[in-house]
Amino acid sequence: MARCIENNTIEIVPYECPPLQNIICANGKKPVLEYDEYHCCQQYVCDCVCEGWGDPHYITFDGLYYSYQGNCTYILMEEITAKHHLKIYIDNVFCDPTEDVSCPRSITIAYGFQIVTLINHNLIGAPQLEVLQNGKKLKLPYAQQGIKIMSSGINLVYEIPLLNVVVTFGMTGFSVNLPYQYFGSNTQGHCGTCTNNQADDCRLPTGELVENCAVMADYWPANDIYQPNCPTPPAVPTQVPEPPLEPTPCKPDSICDLLKSSVFAECHPLVSPDNFYRGCVFDSCHVSNPAVECTSLQTYAAACAQAGICIHWRNHTKICASDCPSDKVYKPCGPAEQPTCEDSADEPTVTFVTEGCFCPDGMKLFNKESGICVEKCGCLDPEGVPREFNEQFEYKCQDCICDEPTKTVICKPKTCPAPPTANCNDPGFVVVNQTNPADPCCYAYICQCNVNTCPVSSMDCPVGYKPVISVPEGKCCPQHTCEPKRVCVHKDVEYQPGSSVPVVACQDCTCSNEIDPKSGLFKIVCVFQQCKETCEQGYEYVETNDYDCCGKCVQKQCVVHLNGNKHLLNEGQTWSPPENMCEFYTCVRNGDTLTALSSHIICPVFQQSNCQPDTIQTAANGCCKTCVEIDKACKLVSTKTHVSLHGCRSTEEVEMPYCEGSCNTFTKYSEAAAGMEHSCSCCKEMRASNRTVDLLCLNGDKVKHTYLHVEECGCGQTECSTTAGLSARRKRRSTLL
Repeated sequence: MARCIENNTIEIVPYECPPLQNIICANGKKPVLEYDEYHCCQQYVCDCVCEGWGDPHYITFDGLYYSYQGNCTYILMEEITAKHHLKIYIDNVFCDPTEDVSCPRSITIAYGFQIVTLINHNLIGAPQLEVLQNGKKLKLPYAQQGIKIMSSGINLVYEIPLLNVVVTFGMTGFSVNLPYQYFGSNTQGHCGTCTNNQADDCRLPTGELVENCAVMADYWPANDIYQPNCPTPPAVPTQVPEPPLEPTPCKPDSICDLLKSSVFAECHPLVSPDNFYRGCVFDSCHVSNPAVECTSLQTYAAACAQAGICIHWRNHTKICASDCPSDKVYKPCGPAEQPTCEDSADEPTVTFVTEGCFCPDGMKLFNKESGICVEKCGCLDPEGVPREFNEQFEYKCQDCICDEPTKTVICKPKTCPAPPTANCNDPGFVVVNQTNPADPCCYAYICQCNVNTCPVSSMDCPVGYKPVISVPEGKCCPQHTCEPKRVCVHKDVEYQPGSSVPVVACQDCTCSNEIDPKSGLFKIVCVFQQCKETCEQGYEYVETNDYDCCGKCVQKQCVVHLNGNKHLLNEGQTWSPPENMCEFYTCVRNGDTLTALSSHIICPVFQQSNCQPDTIQTAANGCCKTCVEIDKACKLVSTKTHVSLHGCRSTEEVEMPYCEGSCNTFTKYSEAAAGMEHSCSCCKEMRASNRTVDLLCLNGDKVKHTYLHVEECGCGQTECSTTAGLSARRKRRSTLL
């Protein structure tokens, strides 16, 4: 060992390396050999690995587990003394609709003058990962100014090759891998101090230590980022009791028990699953989305992969399946920087492994930018299709080849042979020059149809036919043909099916649906007329002249329709229905038509109360009722008067009854007599007696006088002296039937 004394004098001092001593890493990782500060002797040290997942759960650089539900951007890791100018921020946001639990949405890494953000736009379900620099999306893979950023489809991997720093971020989880050689005992923030001592992990920005890291985490907001909504912690930390630990998952279908099952048994001796199981149980009880449990298994599997144990665990679950493109395959352990055709043996590659979507076995990426897997390396054509060296192909009418010396595609215009001539003899076809169907890059002469050059043809068709235009296969010009319509034709007139056709007298002809095989039209079917000899009541079938096909029904009687019944009357006959003698019908002729006239007798008002008993009777017409009225009937009328005779007079009034009143008298038509029948009666005495009365004369003599004393009156038949007309009280009204 050399030591400078003075005046350019160097003293060589023997330096003996102490013996190697095995150490136990507090974070459970395997110790690694590193040179001491003089780069002379080796010693065992514990590299710093900080992990976070779920809602979220942290394992510090020294392996201390805690959960923290802050909703803000915090300092995940920074150097206590700036040596390498590395600083990492974490942005946690609430990610469950039912409880205030948070998930890591992004990680921002500041290294030197470069600041990039690894972000997941979908915290529930398949990750949507993106890398931003100054608000703009970076195209991956990215390698500039000492950093590399790659994507496995499931995780983003950030590497600083010079410092052996690797940061991963994906599906609600992250990891920060720092070598102790560069960052030992010089970190602070949510990830702790990297001293291999858990006792000093809960360090405040002031250097003060607290017992609970969940309390410590409140004091690490990213003050250099404007965050007006972040809560300000109290000046003096208050001890907050940790939530009670659930011994088992709260959901019956939880996948947490897989961590302690045989699936991960090979990794248990190298990496303890206890902290990951605690985080999984917490998520099972406090997060409604069951897929969050996958992050505990994913983070533990990633820790196992770094320890050299690759676990195929996703196929043991139903909610943690991977989703890779069709040209990639899922692998739980693969190189973060996938091999490509452009790799150089002199260029260092990232040895960090991660799960993701990789090329199938036996294939590699054509280059870092394309993402295309190939079996053999060569060139990419202008459309991004891999081509083998010396492979010849055609692209946009160019003959191209994948040139091996230059590893590029070289193209030149395609040479086409002279096109053969075309003979176009059929009507309507013309010669045109167009793209060759067999070779779209070359031209050919073909016969093309141009209907404007076709000859004009007639469109006229006979009656019953319609013109039809068709182009036969392989022809150009339309051909006109006449097709039969679905009609019948007679004397150049079209008839529709079912309609009558006037063909032959005394025959009924109809257009049928039967097709005539010769003409293609419908046939006309004729049958002899069937004369209808059955006539309605009142009519008789009468043969006419020889020119008529059938006779006709001639009216012989009138038909009276009454109450659903029919009554026949001969011409001139009169009839009254038995139930209504006041109405009578007479059959009269009007030209060739017989009509039943209806007449109605209007009776005078009849009041039975004005009739004498046993005098009510029907009048001779059979319609009206008559009687001898009480006031007008033939009756005995009493009166007193003086009897005078030849100048002699009774001294007192003598009772002298007389007969007065009406009797039935009528005149009516008699069908038997074919004339008017008269009946007359008068009111006269029916019984009388002779009585004697004394008369006193002027000379004083008294004379006896005998007179007729009427005792009873009645109606007696008498001879009618003159022909009486119809009663003035009988009126008629007539209507036609």
